[in-house]
Amino acid sequence: MSQGKFGAVVTYTVHEPAEPEADRLDRADQLQFVKDGFSWLTALCPPLGLAAQSLWIPAVIYLLIAWAIAALIGGAGIDAAWTMLIVFALNVFLGFEVSTLKRWMLDRQGWQMLGSINGSSLVECERRFLESWLPSQPIIRGPAGSGSSSGSSSSAGAGGVGPFSVRRPSWPFGARA
Repeated sequence: MSQGKFGAVVTYTVHEPAEPEADRLDRADQLQFVKDGFSWLTALCPPLGLAAQSLWIPAVIYLLIAWAIAALIGGAGIDAAWTMLIVFALNVFLGFEVSTLKRWMLDRQGWQMLGSINGSSLVECERRFLESWLPSQPIIRGPAGSGSSSGSSSSAGAGGVGPFSVRRPSWPFGARA
């Protein structure tokens, strides 16, 4: 098994909304995978890194804190190098903790953590998680195919079997999965 770039293994935590869809494929589409680890983008440019994670309020708070640090140190007549050092330390801290901040924000919005998964890439982690998670979830047919045999035969004629006959454009796994 290939371990990706430099044999690195990444860890993702898997989160589900507070009120997920009933069908397992719809639920799988709603899952969020949050990478655990250092974010170079957030360390180099925290507002951009936080915005890339859809953490808009923390991005604004960061800008206010950085401005307050610069104003306090500048107003106190301390050398500007100290401002740069403190802001650099804040940036590195955020680079390490942006995934924790993302998980905290999801938790506050009612999302539930389903577990964590390791792999060489996001695609492998998604595949490994869904291979173990999907079989334990209920299969619920949509309103068009509920109860009638004609609805199930038309979906089977579309090139698939059962609930997997409809190809969803957002489903990341094709025939190789």
